[in-house]
Amino acid sequence: MASEGLAGALAAVLGGQGLSVHSCDSEPAGEPLAPVRLRKDVCYVVLAVFLNEQDEVLLIQEAKKECRGSWYLPAGRMEPGETIVEALQREVKEEAGLHCEPLTLLSVEERGPSWIRFVFLARATGGILKTSKEADAESLQAGWYPRTSLPTPLRAQDILHLVELAAQYRQQARHPLLLPQELPCNLVCQRLVATFTSVQTVWVLVGTGGMPHLPITACSFTPMEQRGGIKMAILRLLQECLTLHHLAVETKGLLGLQHLGKDNADGICLNVLVTVAFRNPGMQSEPPKVRGENFFWWKVMEEDLQSQLLQRLQESSVVPVNR
Repeated sequence: MASEGLAGALAAVLGGQGLSVHSCDSEPAGEPLAPVRLRKDVCYVVLAVFLNEQDEVLLIQEAKKECRGSWYLPAGRMEPGETIVEALQREVKEEAGLHCEPLTLLSVEERGPSWIRFVFLARATGGILKTSKEADAESLQAGWYPRTSLPTPLRAQDILHLVELAAQYRQQARHPLLLPQELPCNLVCQRLVATFTSVQTVWVLVGTGGMPHLPITACSFTPMEQRGGIKMAILRLLQECLTLHHLAVETKGLLGLQHLGKDNADGICLNVLVTVAFRNPGMQSEPPKVRGENFFWWKVMEEDLQSQLLQRLQESSVVPVNR
């Protein structure tokens, strides 16, 4: 029965769906976990990349005093009470005059759990492109520009990588289409699909609290975890059950994103694919020994799930997380 429940949960996460967050398996020591609040504890930013049939990019001209006249992709901070998609659509309408729909999450960028940016590939569905006659505090104007010949000055060079990421995705999708799942969460946390592979066999780390489940680690706002980024919460959980000095741990990327933003639920849950391997594999064909009784390695026997996991791992078929 436990195996069936785990298989269903793993299938849902691999399919980009969300799962409710009830509790965390790892929490920062000595720090009581309080619900996070937008603008107080966390800042979420949305950014949209649009590419039309002529391989042109939608850019907006900034109106803010510190960068007035420079060009950038439509982007802005989320407001309390918004879903991620609502925030994206509002920012694009305010800055570019267009209605839009997101097609997929392209990447997630973070500076620790208190600042996270969600980058989307999107398409216009209506509206009228903002001209200089409609200049306001949001932007001076918007326009379409050839991807290989963007206007200058740019507000920042970081958008060049994002434009190329969008172009590459349109040419050959590296991961399935992925959109945020609207599920409430009070914390910034990560659900781990932590894997160990040997030949064509995959094991997944499972938490034992309550029903067996994919483990969840809460991110901390301590200076150390802020400096180290959200990977620190992953390492904290793994250190609680594994001896890490002889292991290599790698965060491959996102399988899913959960957020609601309503009813003061300002937290997010990132469903993350992680690999655990021996630094010196040798003849090791079994996963590393688990300390204590809070976790165990589950051998994935379902052929479809096993092949999905191996494919996602081998092709890095995930949304990248960058610092």
